Amino acid sequence: MRDLPIAPALRRRVLLITAALGLVLFVWRLGTTGLVDETPPLFAASARAMAETGDWLIPRVNGLPRYDKPPLIYWAMGLLYALPGQEQWNPLGTWAARLPSALASISVMLGLAHTLMRWPQGGPRPALTALGAAMAFALSPLVLLWSRIAASDALFSACVAWSLLLCWQAYADGQRRWWPGWVALGLAVLTKGPVAVVLVGLVLLLFGWLQRDLVGLARRLRLVRGLGIAAVMTIPWYLAAVAVEGQPFVRSFFGYHNLQRFTVVVNHHLQPWWFFGVVLVIASLPATPLLLLGLAQVVRRWREPLPASLSLQRFAACWLVAVLVFFTAAATKLPSYWIPATPAAGLLIALAAQQARGSGSGSRWAWGGTGVLTVVLAVGFAAAPLWVPLIREPEMPSLSVDLLAGGWLWWAGGLFALAALGSIWGLRRDGPQALLALQWPIAAFVPLVLLPAWQLGDQLRGLPVRQMAAAVARERLAPERQGSERNASEPLAMVGVMKPSLHYYSRQVVLYEGAGPLGLINLNHRLAKEHRPGLAPSPAPMEATPDPIAKATVLVVIDQGTAQQAGWQTLPHQELAAHGIYRLWRVERWQLARRAAQLAAASGLRPDWQKPRPERY
Repeated sequence: MRDLPIAPALRRRVLLITAALGLVLFVWRLGTTGLVDETPPLFAASARAMAETGDWLIPRVNGLPRYDKPPLIYWAMGLLYALPGQEQWNPLGTWAARLPSALASISVMLGLAHTLMRWPQGGPRPALTALGAAMAFALSPLVLLWSRIAASDALFSACVAWSLLLCWQAYADGQRRWWPGWVALGLAVLTKGPVAVVLVGLVLLLFGWLQRDLVGLARRLRLVRGLGIAAVMTIPWYLAAVAVEGQPFVRSFFGYHNLQRFTVVVNHHLQPWWFFGVVLVIASLPATPLLLLGLAQVVRRWREPLPASLSLQRFAACWLVAVLVFFTAAATKLPSYWIPATPAAGLLIALAAQQARGSGSGSRWAWGGTGVLTVVLAVGFAAAPLWVPLIREPEMPSLSVDLLAGGWLWWAGGLFALAALGSIWGLRRDGPQALLALQWPIAAFVPLVLLPAWQLGDQLRGLPVRQMAAAVARERLAPERQGSERNASEPLAMVGVMKPSLHYYSRQVVLYEGAGPLGLINLNHRLAKEHRPGLAPSPAPMEATPDPIAKATVLVVIDQGTAQQAGWQTLPHQELAAHGIYRLWRVERWQLARRAAQLAAASGLRPDWQKPRPERY
């Protein structure tokens, strides 16, 4: 094996700096805020249930199986939930739920830096280029967001990234082992399903075609054996899930969450065909012009034969284009689908930045565009008093006032102005220095601006839900209701604004229903008919009872807007707590049943909650 082209001591320092930066960006203050509705609490509750019940096969949440994703992300979270002392180190549940995503993104940073130092692609200062690629990936707005929430996207992106990086390394260096990339692919399939095989296959196919070496690439990577490794790693869980859950799992996981999401629009996620072009631009700001320059450099040289060890820029372009083409073809489009392309974008940005400002008109335009975008962002943040008051968020009515009072947006304007000046200063030297001079102030934006603003959002949006959950717990422990069998099984519902975090923090099955009359009708019918673990159906009494403890009641968390709607507005209730926009009501079941009957008679509406809903919780 040939010697490392960069001194081992320098390589270790760069990797250490990369890891430290990743800890600041993704782990610092990770557990100080609660779970962000709506999807993360479903992942967190499912993983916690695995740890507490010992059922590690199928994720379950709110009394129902959750078939949306394979188990790897749940296993990673669940292992952390199984650690002792949760109340001390994980009081909000977010350390255990978010740490896998954070560590996954840090691993990608290290993988990018290591690859560029082990196989420099030409140009000055390869160590700085390696650090710049790691930072270009980490500072993507999408990566910053999804690496700090409890979801599967960051882990999936990391597994795909490692699969592709390891496959390229094996192709570039004949002495590298061929099988680690396929192990990473197996982990990706266990994170999000067969889409991982499609993405990796498309990248390798496009790259092999551009290299005019499809046969050599397949031979070097042992294609058939590699797919066999991934299959051995993944198929046993899928077979076990089908054996235990049967057709519901097949229809939901394969039919809805994989095939149907690609072929038809689900959950109203309809976007125009050019949607991911816009996401590409936003996801790499303010360095998007450098990303486009990197793509243009690959296009200009697409006919040129490249040695395998110098083909990383071409490989990164194929990686990004494959993600773009595949998810553009999908009917359902979400911004998070772009995250697997962000490591490739980081490589392209850093490799494009290796060219000094005067190396060509394209390079000058790219650096100039990057500087202009950075200045625009600086001016935008500095002008916050003009546009922040226009923010109208019903769940956070004081958001605009609190944002301006915190002063963080002024800090943001100053940091982006410093980034623009830093890039200009750095260009007098070389491209890698210019890129880092641009990136360091933006990295400081995360602890100085983003995290305090995130904390504010949690206080305004998440805290009231946690307070509602605490109020529910207090009601169950109220001395005047202790000892009552009815109180022990008093159901809990949330209507209007539906927050899975209420289930997570209350540790109780929650019936979620809509705001209109049909929501009230459905809730009444579900209380009488629905059965799931943690919820037993019970018929509503026909009239009131004088015994306050023996009354059949339901706890209802309702938001202010829903409380003013027809049906709910005049529903007799006892208000027990109020936090933020939410109210906690205790409603007698006979009153709810009478109101439901009145609404049904007046509107002709009938309960429809029993209709199949693939993403019901």
